[in-house]
Amino acid sequence: MNLHFTPADQQFRQEIQTFLASALPADIRDKVQNGLILERDDYVRWQKILFAQGWGGASWPQKFGGTGWTAVQKYIFEEECAAAGAPRLPPFGIKMVAPVLMEFASPEQQQRFLPKILSGDEWWCQGYSEPGSGSDLASVSTTAVRLRDADGEYFLVNGQKTWTTLAHYADWIFCLVRTDSEVKPQRGISFLLIDMTSPGVTVRPIITMDGAHEVNEVWLENVRVPASNLVGVENQGWTYAKFLLGHERTNIAGIGIAKRELARLKRIAAQELKRGQPLLKDRLFAARVAQIEIDLMALEITNLRVLAAEEQRRAPGPEASILKIKGTEIQQAITELLTQVVGAYALPLRRDAMNAGYEGDAVGPAYARGLSANYLNMRKLSIYGGSNEIQKNIIAQMIIGL
Repeated sequence: MNLHFTPADQQFRQEIQTFLASALPADIRDKVQNGLILERDDYVRWQKILFAQGWGGASWPQKFGGTGWTAVQKYIFEEECAAAGAPRLPPFGIKMVAPVLMEFASPEQQQRFLPKILSGDEWWCQGYSEPGSGSDLASVSTTAVRLRDADGEYFLVNGQKTWTTLAHYADWIFCLVRTDSEVKPQRGISFLLIDMTSPGVTVRPIITMDGAHEVNEVWLENVRVPASNLVGVENQGWTYAKFLLGHERTNIAGIGIAKRELARLKRIAAQELKRGQPLLKDRLFAARVAQIEIDLMALEITNLRVLAAEEQRRAPGPEASILKIKGTEIQQAITELLTQVVGAYALPLRRDAMNAGYEGDAVGPAYARGLSANYLNMRKLSIYGGSNEIQKNIIAQMIIGL
């Protein structure tokens, strides 16, 4: 692989930078750069700006309204968006259910759902995890019974999903449901698309350690779902779920965001003093920063290799697990060092108060506010998308052969 960007790539990067400088709303950029809470309107507004530019589906093929960019161009776009302070759009529609629909859905389903995902008119969430089924998704117990009445065929869905990110904003949820309990667990799962306004759907908030309402419980009680909302073949949902998870784990790597936060760490460490000199000049601290940067460079090359494989229509394999593990470890390490740099100034300050403009009796530099909340929030990375322990098992089985 040529590890140097071509002149054409550099020209493309300049085009992205010019667009971001003029199109990214300042209020959204400031929220991202200061660790404030992003609301649904912030995400939708940015998606619609990208859509108007023709970049709403940066990773999509042109036949579905995407950009048709190369793997390198997609990477450059993501990197520049992160560096500029653009919000990382929730992946559930654009990067998770959309690839499944492109690969396995009927033409009618593609025509119904993909345009509204691209334009930002419909918001999606993911219905995978359950109270007793997290990393072991094959054990999902939410049931979907196929029935028929005068109005046609439908599924009656009952169960509970949990840790459902931003479900309180969602218009639709894609769900793994059990449609056959008499066969091997993986063979009795189906992939359903459920309207969140359907009678029987209830969303209840889960408030996390950082004080944020980001995740939820979703209860499904006798929810009627048209049979036309089944993706692919009944009882083949496990195949689609694995396909989707490969894309999710690739996205979790977050190279661009890690680069932005590493640069932020360096700026803050250059200001904070230890024994009269910038903390960044402390040999032990500088060594930790350097190790993170080395790991991030190696992860970046691996990520480019995975993107190149996708370009050749190969779904992400076990290498996506490597990206997931190392990407989350790097992001967590950066948040840990950021809180250590500012010490007691990183004590929690509620993000909702910060969003409202509250200054109060805050002590210390403005850049320290929200760091502890971000540190706490990023602990989740080791768990979602399949826990890191499960990813190590995948690597052991599929690469090492254990």
